[in-house]
Formats: sequence, C-alpha cells, structure tokens
Amino acid sequence: MHGYSQTPAGSLAKTLLLCLCAGALIATCPHARADETAPAVQSEPSPPGFDDWVVAVRADAVREGISSQSLDDAFRGVHFNARVVELSESQPEFDRPIWDYLDSAVSDKRIERGGELLGEERDALGRAAGESAVPQSVVVAIWGIESNYGEITGRFNIIEALATLGFKQYHGTYGREQLLAALKILQAGDIAPAQMTGSWAGAMGQAQFIPTVFLRYARDGNGDGKRDIWGTNADVFASIADYLHAKSWSAGAPCFDEVRLPESFDYMQADAASEKPVSEWANAGIVSAADGGALTSAANPDVEAPSTIALPAGRLGPAFILYPNFKAVLAYNNAFSYGLAVCQLAKRLDHGAPFKTSWPRDQVPLLSRTERIELQTMLGQHKYDVGDPDGVIGQRARRAIRDYQRGIGLVPDGYATVELLTRLRETPAN
Repeated sequence: MHGYSQTPAGSLAKTLLLCLCAGALIATCPHARADETAPAVQSEPSPPGFDDWVVAVRADAVREGISSQSLDDAFRGVHFNARVVELSESQPEFDRPIWDYLDSAVSDKRIERGGELLGEERDALGRAAGESAVPQSVVVAIWGIESNYGEITGRFNIIEALATLGFKQYHGTYGREQLLAALKILQAGDIAPAQMTGSWAGAMGQAQFIPTVFLRYARDGNGDGKRDIWGTNADVFASIADYLHAKSWSAGAPCFDEVRLPESFDYMQADAASEKPVSEWANAGIVSAADGGALTSAANPDVEAPSTIALPAGRLGPAFILYPNFKAVLAYNNAFSYGLAVCQLAKRLDHGAPFKTSWPRDQVPLLSRTERIELQTMLGQHKYDVGDPDGVIGQRARRAIRDYQRGIGLVPDGYATVELLTRLRETPAN
C-alpha cells in the first residue's frame, strides 16, 4: 500500500518519477489544471541544441520503425516550449486540505452529471464493464475526476511538450521515452498529430494516459480500429476499464468503507504497513460507520481480504478501511486523496451516502511545504527517523510523527498539524 499523500507527492520531480518507475507505471502525470492548459506562444527561436536533439530523436524513431512521413507530420511546427519548462520547474508551496479537494472532486454538480452520463452512455459503459468486470460507476468516476467528463483535457501539443522535457532532460529519460511512445501512437494512426493534445507533462485525452501507458492499455471500444481517448467515449471507457482490470481490480468487491474505531483502538496500526485480513480488524472491534454493523456483508464477503486502516485527517476525521481495489485506483494516480475521491464518487453514483463523519475543518493541517520540511527536520533532531526532509508527509514521516506523539502522551494518529509543529518548536531537542 502506498503512503497517504494528500496530493500527488511533494515536488514535481517525484511525481514524474512515479510516472516512469519501471514496473509501476502510473496512468497519469500531473493533470491539466485550468491555469496550465494554455500553451505558450512561440515568440523566440528554440535554444541552441534543440533542433539537433530533435534530429537525433528522429533517427532513433526511424530505427524503431517510425516512417519519415509520420515524423515529418509529427514535428511540423514543433518548437521548444518555454511554458512547459516553467510548469515543470514550478513547485507549489501550499497544498489543499483533503476536504477542500473532495468538496471539488465529489461535488453535487459532478455527482449529478455523472449520474446523467451513466444513463446516456450505458451501452458503451456496459461493454467496457462486461469485458473488464470494473463497475460502470468506477469508470465514470475516473473519467469525471481526470477530465471532468472530457471537458478539461489539456491543450498542449504532446510532441512539443515531450520534446521540450526530453531536451531539458528533466526527470531522467522520461521526456525522450514518452516522446518515442507518442510517435508510435501516431504511426499506428490512432490519432492525427494536430489532435494529440494533453497536459504539459504528457497526460493525454479524456483518460489522461501518458504515451507508454496508452500503448499498453488503450483499447478500441467501438470497433473502428482506432484507440481514440480524445474524442471517442467508448474508447475512453474501454481504456480506463482495461487499465484497472490489469491492476487486479477484484470483481464484486468494494473499494473502501468508512468505519468507526473502538476506544481501545491502537492508532499505531493506522498505517499503510499494517495490512491485515478484514476479519482481524472486525475482531478488534472496528465496525461500519454507516450503521455500526459488521465489516463483511453480501457486498463484501471476503473476510480474508488484505486491508489497511487510514486516517487522512487524524483521529478527529473520518476513518476508512481500504480494500485491494483501492490499490487498483492508486495505480492510476498514487495520491490518497485521488483514490478516496474516485471511490467516493463511484459510491455516490451508485446512490451511496455521503461520509458519515465530518471532516475536522477547524483543525489546521500543515499545508506549507516549508513548514513540513521544518517539521521533518525537527523530528530528525529529536532522533526520529524521517529520512531526508523533503516536505512530503509519506509513510516514513507519518510513522515518525506517531512515535513522537506517543512519546509525549498524544494519540498517535500521524496527522501533521500546525499545532504539532508549534509543540515541536517549543520542545528543545535532546
């Protein structure tokens, strides 16, 4: 199980490294947010060396079977894009509280529109679900959160964006590898170069697949011989469903449940590393938050399913039990808030209820990266193992927070708050 990041973890470099990690490709890279969709207008010549770099890449592409005509079409009008560089080097100082993200991602408007689309697209969704065993509601939820049901997909020329990243050699060989994959997509005829658009980091179309993931998982959902995740909804649905199926989606099983913890609960166990069968959590007194009933039911019959307990807003917020299908969603985007949003939106589309427990909106989470680095640094000074302070409150940092909390008599929920940092500031290191 991955660490419980509230947003795709910390620096962009780490996010992109996750995208290209061998054996663990993530379907999407940074999304096409509203402030990132407009490409820069090329007003200056490309920097020295860019054109030569493109010539070298074209030679590699020819050796991999890409035709000269496809390459001419792909690189026509392509320049070095300074806006891509700007966005690649930017690193937001502040994150959003998880409840703010969920308010937007699982809004009433998105739930309503998703319900309408379940009806309008039932035939194409039914085919995708039937072939993959992934519920239609889950496919629609990912579609909604990735691109707002196809409305926000990014307007960068993918070839230009990836050529810029590859030339600058940001994040290792990511740009070059993805560029060669994108050229193979064009060679196959799935999309025309002018229509191959997406985010500055290479996430494409309504499914927001990066090119290497497209080559592996994109599917033709309507039988026209093309895999068009830009303009053909049937292909979007089939591709999303196939990806989750490949990531071991378990048919008929839930993604998560909101739970109520007993007073005797050991909060040190609310950790991604503490994976146990559902039956063990049930025997420890954990029950459904919805009705106080058992964790297992007709909808979740597998008492031996490996699961973990998550407290994304600490002991005062909702508690969740995460089942294997939550991991499948995280394979799409490795951020806890993303996984929770997809699974909750799918549940609401299936007429499920909102969260039972309110978010602790009066608590002040540690949202500033500078302050998170300070927290990690001070925990390290107190001899707690946080690794290199990087501003990412992942599994290792949460464990250190729990150890510190337990050591000073607090509930060890691992939640990083301004109050906790203030307390550390007031406590001299040994």
